[in-house]
Amino acid sequence: MNKHKTYFNWSSGKDSALALYHLLQDKRYTVDELITTINSHYNRVSMHGLRKELLIAQTSALNIPASLIELPEMPSMETYEQKMLKTVSRLKNKGFTHSAFGDIFLEDLRVYREKQLATQGIKTVFPIWKQDTKVLLNEFLDLGFKTIIVCANSKFFNEDFVGTVIDKNFINNLPEGVDPCGENGEFHTFCFDGPIFSKPIPFTIGEKVYREYNAPKSDDDSICKSDSEKYGVWYCDLIPK
Repeated sequence: MNKHKTYFNWSSGKDSALALYHLLQDKRYTVDELITTINSHYNRVSMHGLRKELLIAQTSALNIPASLIELPEMPSMETYEQKMLKTVSRLKNKGFTHSAFGDIFLEDLRVYREKQLATQGIKTVFPIWKQDTKVLLNEFLDLGFKTIIVCANSKFFNEDFVGTVIDKNFINNLPEGVDPCGENGEFHTFCFDGPIFSKPIPFTIGEKVYREYNAPKSDDDSICKSDSEKYGVWYCDLIPK
C-alpha cells in the first residue's frame, strides 16, 4: 500500500503531540517533516513564545526532519499566506500530498486551512478532530506524555497558573467554561516528554511576564479570544538546560 507523504504542522504543545502520536500509528501515512512558525524578531514560537532552542531540542528528540517558517513580529494576513504558500510549494515539489494538524474544535480554522491547501492540491488530516477534550487529556497523560503551561489568558488565570505541569487533577481545578485542552485559546503548553520522544527535553523555569495586546479583529490562531479592545496574557519563559 502506498502511504501518503505527510507534513505535520507542529506547535510544540500537547494537542500537537497527541495528534502526531495518533498519526504515527496510522499506517496510511508517513510523517516526513514538521513545520512551525517562528517570530523572527524574538526567535520564539509565534503562538506562545517558546524559545527557538527548546523547539529545536524538542523536534530533534522526535527524530523527524523539521523546518521553521520565519514571520515578522506583527505579520499581516497577506505576509503570512505568502510565507505559507512558499513552504507548501516546496513541500509539494518534494512529493508531499497531505498536511496534518492538531486542531480539535475550531471549525472556521479548519475550513480556512482546507481551502488554502486545496488550491495547492494538498489534502488535510486532523487526527483528533471533534474528540472529547477531557478524554483526550486523560489519554495524553495515560500514554506518559508530560506538558507544562507556557502562556494563559489573564481573563481566566493568574501568574501562578503558568509554569505548572499538567496532571490528573488539572481538569477538576479549571474555572467554569474553560476547555480541558484550552481549545478556545485559554492556554498553551510545551510538551517535553512522552512515547514519541527519544528523550525528555530538559529546561528550567524562567521569569513570568504579563503582556497586554489589542484584540485581533479576526485571527483564529489567537492565544486569547476577547470581545474587548485589549486582552492580557501571562507567559512563563522556559530556559534550555
